[in-house]
Amino acid sequence: MTPESPARTTATPAYSERLTLTWWIWPVSLLVVAILAFEILLGFHGLPGWVPFAVLIPLTVAGMIWTSRIRVAVTGGEFQVDDARLPVEFVKDVVALDSEGKREALGVGAHPLAFVIQRPWIGPAVQVLLDDPDDPTPYWIVSTRHPVELATALLKARG
Repeated sequence: MTPESPARTTATPAYSERLTLTWWIWPVSLLVVAILAFEILLGFHGLPGWVPFAVLIPLTVAGMIWTSRIRVAVTGGEFQVDDARLPVEFVKDVVALDSEGKREALGVGAHPLAFVIQRPWIGPAVQVLLDDPDDPTPYWIVSTRHPVELATALLKARG
């Protein structure tokens, strides 16, 4: 007799996005790191020529992959940003921000307790206003390439 595993239900996300680097950052970063590796090679004459390249290029690629790890999703009654989870029942309102609106929301008047996940290479964002008396966080600001779609998915999930 084999024990049965509980059935796993995976809800299809109403919205899902990964905050990846834009394509042009990859070749620019690799070019800059290759120049840096060459400069290091010029400074250390006894160093084998392949060492700076073999160390710096993989570290740069790993760093860029790590930077692109953030996922944003609306699924199963939750707004998920990386490891953070927000039940949609606490969403009061959602505002889609263009790049200028994001800059203003993150500027001098920004609340110090706000939850912010922003990527400078992604212009737009959403501002999620919260209604949770037990949480001091007034709002979340999250970068997204599709602010209107994310705002719509959050408002639909809130119901």
